[in-house]
Amino acid sequence: MYVRIVQVFAVLNILLLAGLLYVWGSNWWRLRSKHTLGLALFCLNGWITNSDAVPRPAQITLAGLRLMEFGGLAFLTWVTWD
Repeated sequence: MYVRIVQVFAVLNILLLAGLLYVWGSNWWRLRSKHTLGLALFCLNGWITNSDAVPRPAQITLAGLRLMEFGGLAFLTWVTWD
């Protein structure tokens, strides 16, 4: 069950990062600012882990971290698009 939670929120996080990459990448293209380039490179740093190879206690922790990561990325996306 925890593996499925991690997988779902990993996909949702990647979708949020794709939206942020679009906004920050277009801002960098227009402004040529180092700050927006850094934010765009941050989006490219999305990672996917093989949750099947992780022991159960670590899966629970990873699920919690993915949930918190999703909350942070959702807030960052909301602030960016606002």
